[in-house]
Amino acid sequence: MTKDLAETQLANTELSQVLELLNTASQAILKHYYSDAATEYQSKTDSTPLTEADLMAHRSICHGLRLLFPETPILSEESDAKVKQARRDWGDYWLVDPLDGTREFLNRTGEFTINIALIREHRPVLGFVAAPCLQSVWFGGKHYGAYKLELGAEFSDKLRIEGRCLDPAAGITVLSATRHRNRLLQTTLSYLQRATPDLRRLDSGSALKFCQLAEGVGDIYPRFSPCCEWDTGAGQALVEGAGGQVWALDGESLGYNKRDTLMSPHFIAVADPSAPLWAGLLQDLTIIQPA
Repeated sequence: MTKDLAETQLANTELSQVLELLNTASQAILKHYYSDAATEYQSKTDSTPLTEADLMAHRSICHGLRLLFPETPILSEESDAKVKQARRDWGDYWLVDPLDGTREFLNRTGEFTINIALIREHRPVLGFVAAPCLQSVWFGGKHYGAYKLELGAEFSDKLRIEGRCLDPAAGITVLSATRHRNRLLQTTLSYLQRATPDLRRLDSGSALKFCQLAEGVGDIYPRFSPCCEWDTGAGQALVEGAGGQVWALDGESLGYNKRDTLMSPHFIAVADPSAPLWAGLLQDLTIIQPA
């Protein structure tokens, strides 16, 4: 396949091929997840854990994407330093987290995902988030819509999903782990508590929060702890396909491959970007941490 991905959306056959690739990687990860070696890991230079499942998924996904789209480079969390330096010259590329939530993998929670995003000129235009233990994959983008599908199912079985409209009087659901505590999050919760009689928090791991937002399960996913571009690219595309937005604290959509660092800025992802409530929240957050 040699077509220029910058000029066209992926056809359904191409989407199906990426979904098949995700299914293959998911089943391989599950085989390792249920093996005796599942809790073995090494520490990377940033002290985060690295399992054989991370490396296996990295090799499988990168190999498959190269076969399907040979002219489009790939940046994975497990790419070497040379690739991570070369990416500064790329306009279009695949952004991959072969196993997002390695700690969840090691803790046996099942709340880990595979994230694949297509980045074009600093924007995530298409994203795939697969949850092997849930046997589910979510995918979409602003010009694709958003969908959920059982891993390994026929493409025609996909279900259209969308985020829900915000109704503070009916309650607001925050997608945020209860163990996370910092000033920005406390400001967010306090602001929302003043806006609704019913503030709920729903905890889930890795990129599943983006999926829940896109499915209409929650209203806002605030993230004020460290993460990288491969953690957010696929989820952002999915949320945008479901009608939502992912904003940095300056109110701008997250951009990609613009800086020397691959760390993502703090952000809030919302299902209903038209709601006036978010402007006041961003203003409060910016006061705490100026843009």
